[in-house]
Amino acid sequence: MKAVAGLVVRRLGLLLALLALVFVVVDLLPGNAARAVLGRDADADRIAAKEHELGLDRPLPVRFADWLGGVLTGDFGTTARGQSVNDLLAGKFPQTLLLASIAIAVTVVIALLAGMWWALRPAGIAARIIRPGSAFVIAVPEFVVATILVLVFSLWLDLLPAVTFTDRSGFPAGPQMLILPVVALAIPQAGWNLRVVRGALADAAAAPHVDNAILNGLPERTVLIRHVLPFALPTIATSFATSVGTLFGGALVVETIFNYPGMGAMIAGSVSDRDTALVAAVVTVTGTTILGGLLFADGIRLWANRGRR
Repeated sequence: MKAVAGLVVRRLGLLLALLALVFVVVDLLPGNAARAVLGRDADADRIAAKEHELGLDRPLPVRFADWLGGVLTGDFGTTARGQSVNDLLAGKFPQTLLLASIAIAVTVVIALLAGMWWALRPAGIAARIIRPGSAFVIAVPEFVVATILVLVFSLWLDLLPAVTFTDRSGFPAGPQMLILPVVALAIPQAGWNLRVVRGALADAAAAPHVDNAILNGLPERTVLIRHVLPFALPTIATSFATSVGTLFGGALVVETIFNYPGMGAMIAGSVSDRDTALVAAVVTVTGTTILGGLLFADGIRLWANRGRR
């Protein structure tokens, strides 16, 4: 329990440091929220009044402490334009969470199946395709993959929509709206993770107990699943947990390309408005989600290493 508590404290400390950094970085950007909201034609008196209204005339540490105190009570405050941050997040975060969740599920399935296949047949035809193919997709950013998918499946083949239409709930109107965004997010991460899976399985397969299992005549699939995979699981889980953060970051870009109704446009607008509260709120929500994934991976590692020295 002490080890788990220590992990939670360290992760929360990192999130707190990241939020403080967000406040500092946004504060260092040219201009401020008052000028962004009022526009270039606003006179000095109006800008000063707006700065006072938004609390921008207070020291940065005080503003951060006040905002953090509100977050601890569940209140993310209001934007520079007077909108409730809680309402904005409630309207956009579920859509981004849906997109990223499906993408990570697809990534896990592809990476596990392809990585295990590669481990079982390291010199087979599939391995000869997977090795260079995975290296290629890792090097291609999500926005490039998204652009290629739109070009091929929307413009050339006219099979899937290039933009996302929503229904009354604010979610995509049909499952076909999710296919291209999910694939654009999953392809690079699947390429990376299947190489991690293969490497972790290869390292675990070198353990002496695996040789004993093979000498006892167990089928190779049984050896892989029962004697190799459990020892490779901590590394694999950590890689998948890290991909959660990358997928959320990539989702904000992919959403813009497909006009997906998530937090992508919202975060872009908040940076343009120098809206510290909204930027920090998005970082808090996504960071907490990523934190949960990392803690899950930490738990798997502690479970897999139980009883070992």
